[in-house]
Amino acid sequence: MKTTAHPAVRRNAAASRRAPTACSATAAASADKCWTALLEAGSDGRVCVRQDGTALEVRTAASCLLVPAAGDTVLCFGTARDGIWVLSVLERCAGARERVLLCSGDTRLVVEGGKLALEAEDLHLKSERLGVRAAAATLSLGSTEFVGERVRVVAGTVKLVGSMLSTVMDRINHFSQNYLRTTRGLDRVDADHIECDAKQLLHLRGEHALINGAKLVKTRGAQIHFG
Repeated sequence: MKTTAHPAVRRNAAASRRAPTACSATAAASADKCWTALLEAGSDGRVCVRQDGTALEVRTAASCLLVPAAGDTVLCFGTARDGIWVLSVLERCAGARERVLLCSGDTRLVVEGGKLALEAEDLHLKSERLGVRAAAATLSLGSTEFVGERVRVVAGTVKLVGSMLSTVMDRINHFSQNYLRTTRGLDRVDADHIECDAKQLLHLRGEHALINGAKLVKTRGAQIHFG
């Protein structure tokens, strides 16, 4: 006796037979969109990949911070119709010495629950404006050279401790409410013209006081007392 399957059963069986074929095609299509390629330099200087003898311009994915260069082996995604993206740089080309990390737009690096350390044989910072804000800062430098056009320091307390201080200035203007200076050795001022102006009292005191005038010594006052 010959039996006939229900139409719904036949449809389910046919769908089950077609399902692996559809999944395999989708997987194959997805696999075709990701591949490794060797970047080349285009006529306009931009990097490109070559497919079927045609140079196709590529775009860099946002997650690929290392700027791709000609000669790099990269991981690509996409098609010639939809666009090709460089997901990552797998191997740097031989002879490329500089590696550039590029982020477009405002960028912030955040480290939570840990420390951030930068180590390099030679470290350079270049910016139109640099701002540093910290509760406490410590600088330990073997040799320091500072070059600037204008320097302005605003602080509640400034303390300098060193073995030698040497300054070269065209002009110095100093203002303070109280100025106290202590020198344990020689304190010498060498100038063409010296003026000391005290509004109330000028007091010069020493175990020995010597005033030498090569041509003239003049003392003037309403009262002059010696002895």
